[in-house]
Amino acid sequence: MLISDDDKKRISATIAAAERTTAGEIFCVIARQSGDYRLVPIVWAAFAALLLPFPLILLTTMTAHWIYIAQLALFVVAALLLSIPAIRFHIVPRRRMQEQAHAEAVRQFLAQGLHKTENRTGVLIFASEAEHYAEVIADEGVDAKVPQQVWDDAVAVLIAGIADGRPADGFVAAVERCGAVLAQHFPPGALNRNELPDKLIEI
Repeated sequence: MLISDDDKKRISATIAAAERTTAGEIFCVIARQSGDYRLVPIVWAAFAALLLPFPLILLTTMTAHWIYIAQLALFVVAALLLSIPAIRFHIVPRRRMQEQAHAEAVRQFLAQGLHKTENRTGVLIFASEAEHYAEVIADEGVDAKVPQQVWDDAVAVLIAGIADGRPADGFVAAVERCGAVLAQHFPPGALNRNELPDKLIEI
């Protein structure tokens, strides 16, 4: 569990308090990881195995038969070692991890129905632990009125909280920032219906 049940309740209460001041809808998601990247160790292992014959041919008298066996052995050992999660997530290109985490954020935005609010005022606050990635995605009704710097500031406080070992505090701060700007641009209507659950989910 990335965030305790008590902290989830605190985040839910913060979302509820923020939404009482706005017609906007805020939803939070934290992911343990956005992808497994299982092909990456295979690619690195295959690359190493392909390079192995060159030094063996130049520096040894090994026959083609034994060089082939050495290639297979290196491929298997390298693939197994590099597949260990603690290692695997260090060999995945940073850009690939960011793209995967962003894609997961978009999937969660759609899966949680944030694009279906009446006035297109849904806002997703998303973080993915393994990728060290965070993002705020706002629906078109909000995005048209709120500058990107506001979301960047919310992401900054979220990342700071996570980096300090206080992910719940990071989400609370990000929710408060998003709530404040939503209240400014989208004040509550006469009914101020709560269209989405006020909570953080962990995936």
